[in-house]
Amino acid sequence: MAGVAADAVASTAEDREPQREAMPGLESQRRQIENSESGRERPLQAGESWFLVEQHWYKQWEVYVQGGDQDSSTFPGCINNAKLFEDQVNWNLKKGLVEGEDYVLLPAAAWHYLVSWYGLKHGQPPIERKVVELPGIQKVEVYPVELLLFQHSDMGTPHTAQFSHTDSLDLVLHTARERFLASPQEETRLWIKHSDGSFERLCNTHVTVLDARLKTGQVIVMETRNKDGAWPSAKQYVMKSLSKEDEDFQGQPGVCGLTNLGNTCFMNSALQCLSNVPQLTEYFLNNRYLEELNFCNPLGMKGEIAEAYADLVKQAWSGHHCSIVPHVFKTKVGHFASQFLGYQQHDSQELLSFLLDGLHEDLNRVKKKEYVELCDAAGRPDQEVAQEAWQNHKRRNNSVIVDTFHGLFKSTLVCPDCGNVSVTFDPFCYLSVPLPVSPKRVMEVFYVSMDPRRKPEQHRLIVPKKGKISDLCVALSKHTGVQPDRMMVADVFSHRFYKIYQLEDSLNSILDRDDIFIYEVSARAGTGEGIREDVVLPIYLRERSPARDFNNSYYGLMLFGHPLLLSVPRDRLTWDALYHILLYRLSRYVARPSSDDEDDGDEKGDTENKGNIAKSGQTAGGSLQDPGPEQAGPSSGVMGRNRAPADNSPGPSNWPQRSRRKQLFTLQTVNSNGTSDRMTFSEDGHGVSFSSQPYIAIDWEPEMKKRYYDEVEAEGFVKHECVSYVLKKAPVRLQECIELFTTVETLEKENPWYCPNCKQHQLATKKLDLWMLPEILIIHLKRFSYTKFSREKLDILVEFPIRDLDLSEFIIKPRSESDPDLYKYDLIAVSNHYGGLRDGHYTTFACNKDSGQWHYFDDNSVSPVTEDEVESKAAYVLFYQRQDVARRLRSQPDLSGPQEPPACGSPPSSESMDVN
Repeated sequence: MAGVAADAVASTAEDREPQREAMPGLESQRRQIENSESGRERPLQAGESWFLVEQHWYKQWEVYVQGGDQDSSTFPGCINNAKLFEDQVNWNLKKGLVEGEDYVLLPAAAWHYLVSWYGLKHGQPPIERKVVELPGIQKVEVYPVELLLFQHSDMGTPHTAQFSHTDSLDLVLHTARERFLASPQEETRLWIKHSDGSFERLCNTHVTVLDARLKTGQVIVMETRNKDGAWPSAKQYVMKSLSKEDEDFQGQPGVCGLTNLGNTCFMNSALQCLSNVPQLTEYFLNNRYLEELNFCNPLGMKGEIAEAYADLVKQAWSGHHCSIVPHVFKTKVGHFASQFLGYQQHDSQELLSFLLDGLHEDLNRVKKKEYVELCDAAGRPDQEVAQEAWQNHKRRNNSVIVDTFHGLFKSTLVCPDCGNVSVTFDPFCYLSVPLPVSPKRVMEVFYVSMDPRRKPEQHRLIVPKKGKISDLCVALSKHTGVQPDRMMVADVFSHRFYKIYQLEDSLNSILDRDDIFIYEVSARAGTGEGIREDVVLPIYLRERSPARDFNNSYYGLMLFGHPLLLSVPRDRLTWDALYHILLYRLSRYVARPSSDDEDDGDEKGDTENKGNIAKSGQTAGGSLQDPGPEQAGPSSGVMGRNRAPADNSPGPSNWPQRSRRKQLFTLQTVNSNGTSDRMTFSEDGHGVSFSSQPYIAIDWEPEMKKRYYDEVEAEGFVKHECVSYVLKKAPVRLQECIELFTTVETLEKENPWYCPNCKQHQLATKKLDLWMLPEILIIHLKRFSYTKFSREKLDILVEFPIRDLDLSEFIIKPRSESDPDLYKYDLIAVSNHYGGLRDGHYTTFACNKDSGQWHYFDDNSVSPVTEDEVESKAAYVLFYQRQDVARRLRSQPDLSGPQEPPACGSPPSSESMDVN
């Protein structure tokens, strides 16, 4: 009820001086004013008008009518409310007036009777007030809320206006627009300015003044959107160092970059794709979203995501920006979805999924969702079940997102035990289609031969993705000629064995980034009397560091080089024999000392023995006639095929004690990390007996290592010719991916289906079929594969058409010949991902809805491209527009100009292109 008192001054002369009617009898007057249905005694009804009458005049009238003499001197004269006003200019009501003492209230009919009989004093406005319904009570609102209206650009000039508590904020906004002469094309919004100087948005203009808790004297500020699509209050987030040329920039609407705020390319890519969906962008540009904002949806975000996205679209399509900073949008997303807080890299499809869901709930036309029970087909016809499912979906979900992006597919589950078939129809917003994955995998390994003269070889092997370690050995055997049972596979990390694999271990546990070494070992095995066993020893290389404490009594040990797996005859395993075997195995990069060097001095230190390799089966050995290093080479068969040394095998009782000659290095038993020594052996006059599996460390003094150890040669390796082979990945067609999406599959153990017939969970077969397709079809190519042990990105080329994608072969809904284009689509946008799993970069190809020109969006950089450049291995999310929708949009009048926008993919005129 805007301007009740002030606006009443402008009321018509007829209101101020009504035509006098014939005055009825006094008793009749009293009954009509006080006792009848139109009199003072009638109950209050919300929305009715009641009028204030000055108490003294009304009491005088009561005396007059009760006297019964129309010619009495008590005649009250015309109604005079002068005592109720502060002044005779603005006619503002006095503060603190009390009903029954200063005034009485009359319903509209009684008021009009009195005015028609007695008249209203010339110049005075009637004091009309509304009945409002407050929580638990109805009352006449004598004092409306008086607000101070300001314009954002002029905070020094207030405009006073009065509103009822039941007036909506729409009326406040409308009044402010009238007061500040806002044109119909200008977009405005309201803010409350609090006493502490802070501002609060009045987002929902459909609520009342009472619900918004506005009080008399409150400052309301109207803000007008700039021509560039930005709000003046949001300028703090825009780069402030804009030149005059930037301010005057005029480019093609929609051709606008987005600044990368720090790993936000995923967000920029999703936004650019969505921004180039024609009907959705027009929906926001034409402000149709304002009438559909849902502020009370508990599943929504109080309209904030929709408003933030609308602001972004308006700026991008204003034509006044080369690029914009999406800081406000990023903040809103992080506020409502904590997974997107901060500046970590994320998935553009995940952000897109969140954004579509958020926009849908913020714009849901259903204000109160009813409960809908999902029903199974139960043998009914598909068309009946599908129509019921779609209607149930629309009863709870009805928005521009549903209109544009939602389709329907059929889900069929079959119980493997009883054959029970369950058919349901479910809505979808996008299709996540799998890529045909090759069952093969390429792995790079290093092969270490028993022959010490051969350098390690790098091999590129093709193995089954779901294979075992034995498959890896078989593949390497084809390159080397060495039998698979003479190989051991290990993961080497930081100069130590991270894991030594068993033949039955799965290849899934090996990642592409792992350094895999395959060692040749001997094939001898046996447990009978007189047959030697071989023990496989993991060998580490360590170097002593200089003294670190005050009395030089502590020496650090640092791992270096590549570890070895060495198999040694158990019955000939002495420290001296092991020393000479190692000297032979390291002979390619460790120089042999002269006799003078060996005899010079005593061996330094004593050797402690450690061990920590898991038990893995029995071993067998052969005959070793001479303990010398020449016979301990590859031809002697010293190695064993067991995958790890025996755990609790007793040591020989006749081992000789170690030689006390000076040696190049000393030997220690260590744990599997090679970082600490453990007492896992016992030593007597005959030899050494291990109580658990040892890891052996070769400890070098710095001077000896510098003198005899060739680091360059030790790190050397050769590449096998197979490394140059490139496994060519044949491209796949998009239709193949969709066909794979609709293929029958068996549910995984982690996700069984409860069969209502069997009354238990079953690994049922599941099949998805497309029933109804949306206006905009989003196809997500599942390039990222995650398993318990591995993660990979599939970078194969998916061939997808730019125009005329025909999906009719995948639609099972009975089709009408009159609607052949309901299944034909044209591409309008692509979200690309370059790089791998750990790092990567997102960009966008998109077709401008106005010019028809394709552009490449790389954060804040935008450049024109041809449609031939759109298809690439980086394509990740595809946006297709149905052809009948494109024709419908083109047939609509172009509000921005007389020209009809071309279809996406049509070659644009070079003279009309305006590109940053």
